[in-house]
Amino acid sequence: MTPGRHTVLGTPLAGPWPDGTKTAIFGLGCFWGAEKAFWQLPGVITTAVGYAGGSTPNPTYQEACAGRTGHAEVVLVAYDPGRISYEELLKTFWESHDPTQGMRQGNDTGTQYRSLILTADDEQRAEVEASRDAFQANLTAAGFGTVTTEIAQGGPFYYAEDYHQQYLDKNPRGYCPDHSTGVSCPIGVGVRASTGE
Repeated sequence: MTPGRHTVLGTPLAGPWPDGTKTAIFGLGCFWGAEKAFWQLPGVITTAVGYAGGSTPNPTYQEACAGRTGHAEVVLVAYDPGRISYEELLKTFWESHDPTQGMRQGNDTGTQYRSLILTADDEQRAEVEASRDAFQANLTAAGFGTVTTEIAQGGPFYYAEDYHQQYLDKNPRGYCPDHSTGVSCPIGVGVRASTGE
């Protein structure tokens, strides 16, 4: 199955994308609401939901939800680094869920709902760790526990079934729990503003 086009952005879910496009993969609980948080950002070219971080090739939704694959529900974000930075994507990631809950987000429990970032290279990993540490300080001050987000080298991304793609665009009244902490992540903003760009 070849993924189609983004129902909101009109861009191809699997490329080809413009030269210079970079990608990021984030797991932050149920991927329906997570995807919407990213497709609304200026500079994002496309988003797609899928499965990553496990061991089973080409898993189905049922297999991932049964916890037999080790995969998490994730969002693939293709973005223009000239318009939005990886750091700004990280800010949205941290602020859009509670990364202290281990293998769950609210009532959604299981390995598929864990907080996960798959990095493309050492530079991305360094940015992730710096942002995690900065966010941890704010979480601790607000009374939250330790960040449990798994940070791993990027592996295969498997596109989810078509009906999951842009689910909240297709189903505006769909299930979309908000598990954000309300804590601000002190990264990803101000860098460009301070240079006058």
